[in-house]
Amino acid sequence: MVKLGLMGGGWHGEDMSSVIELGQAVEDLGFDTFWMGEGRLTGSAVPAMALTLHHTSRLKVGSGVLPYRTRNVGILAGTFKTLDEMAPGRAIMGLGAWWEPLATRVGLPNRKPLKAMREVITVSKKLLAGETVTYDGEFVNVQDIRFDSPWDDEGRVYDVPVYTGPVRFKMVELSGEIADGVLLDFLVPTTYTREACEHLKIGADRSGRSLDDFGVSQLIICSVDDDDPRQAIDDCKFFLTQYIGQQPHITEFSGADPEIIEKVKSIVGWPTTEAKIREAMQFVPDELVHSVAACGTTAQAVEKIEEYVDAGVKEAVLTPRGNELETARRIAKHVELEV
Repeated sequence: MVKLGLMGGGWHGEDMSSVIELGQAVEDLGFDTFWMGEGRLTGSAVPAMALTLHHTSRLKVGSGVLPYRTRNVGILAGTFKTLDEMAPGRAIMGLGAWWEPLATRVGLPNRKPLKAMREVITVSKKLLAGETVTYDGEFVNVQDIRFDSPWDDEGRVYDVPVYTGPVRFKMVELSGEIADGVLLDFLVPTTYTREACEHLKIGADRSGRSLDDFGVSQLIICSVDDDDPRQAIDDCKFFLTQYIGQQPHITEFSGADPEIIEKVKSIVGWPTTEAKIREAMQFVPDELVHSVAACGTTAQAVEKIEEYVDAGVKEAVLTPRGNELETARRIAKHVELEV
């Protein structure tokens, strides 16, 4: 049986009703987790996470992912302390490096990401474990801090697993060494997933730990339309084209031909427009789309998801394009999730 999560989104401004309704719907469908990203300057994932936790009863809600250097480590850990108080055992702290050129443009260049991630995870986990922490690092410097709510006097522990959103394999290894799970990125073929799982084991062996309880989740771009599979494929092609044009850290693992990458980048740029992305789509072949996305008919999408599971994924996190709820509903029904 396939374990499913969903990457949420699609809410606008003050209207949060859509994210609440989507969270409730996927919980009713039997999904295990609901993830919310915070990659561009579109807003914060935390309010939507809190609302979803408040309006659901079983669903786990994770940040997929928060840029790890955009919050002081005490505030970062305190945010997830609060979410765990709201919904014990259901919040997941997902952390990742911010992508360039945006990170540099806001004054947080993605410098020494392995060192920065190690420091943030180490201190966050100690705080969530109820410890008093002193840490003298390059990116994290704290002196004798702990959570200081009245109920924290006895070192209360907060059940918040820490996941990373790694792409390159050194970060994957670090995750296997010190994190509780990974949320592998989308738009990569299953050959990448298999190799990533090998690097997780390298990291786990480094710290002498087992991966039996380690979370291996992967974002999977998907779109389903049994009446018009071509539309579903184009939904995913649009998304892939944008990422080829803007995010080289993902593109390098996508399997895209360098000539295609250069053509797309020359048109898309950043910031971009829908018209530019659609113009560049002509250079992205269907074969590439099918290698990195679960799209077309429901049966085709599920077959692709199963390929990721066979490669080592424990939870397929659907990232729907087009009609996201209908795609989620069709795939959930096809794999017969237990509610």
